[in-house]
Amino acid sequence: MARIAPFAAAALLAGAALFVAPSLAADGVVTAPAPKLAEPVSGHSETAIFAGGCFWGVQGVFQHVEGVTNAVSGYAGGEQKTAQYETVSGGQTGHAETVKITYDPGKITYGQLLQIYFSVAHDPTQLNRQGPDRGTQYRSTIFPVNAEQAKIAKAYIDQLDQANTFGKKLATTIEPDRIFYPAEDYHQDYLTLHPEQPYIAYNDLPKIEALKKMFPTVFRPKPVLVSEAGL
Repeated sequence: MARIAPFAAAALLAGAALFVAPSLAADGVVTAPAPKLAEPVSGHSETAIFAGGCFWGVQGVFQHVEGVTNAVSGYAGGEQKTAQYETVSGGQTGHAETVKITYDPGKITYGQLLQIYFSVAHDPTQLNRQGPDRGTQYRSTIFPVNAEQAKIAKAYIDQLDQANTFGKKLATTIEPDRIFYPAEDYHQDYLTLHPEQPYIAYNDLPKIEALKKMFPTVFRPKPVLVSEAGL
């Protein structure tokens, strides 16, 4: 399966801090506002589930975010019996390559994770693809784990669309009530384990650099790995 999809970046506000980055989807510099809706304060660990193209890069990005305690590559959107890489690669299972993020809401908010997701993890304007990686398994999708997340995600997508932040309408969908299935072991921590692999070097390492520049206050140089945190 081809894996050479370039990423798109945009600028954003995270809390009171301004983050500005060049957008590869539009001319000039774009600034996206922070989500207007804020999640309730929680004192326990939370999860967020995002799909945005190849899960290697999406996982790698969130593993470098302070407050994230684990990020696992996997599949969501289809049935358990088809949640295997070779089957999902056919594009007929309903699954998307997905990353399940466990995080401490006292250190990073769901809104900030959404900003990172839209700004550096993938290009949210591409429908059922990321670059030349094509198929519904590469779709831009948020899998909310509760009604509050669904509400925040929908409001934020509407907010970005109304502001025409990316120069075109977002292709990101919201699919609630989906089960996440972890991917095979050889997909976990792939970016960290294979930094010289051509797809990773061309497509995903620039995302880590963009994260470092755009989100310096939440960037962690040493990633949290599945092999250390556990599935």
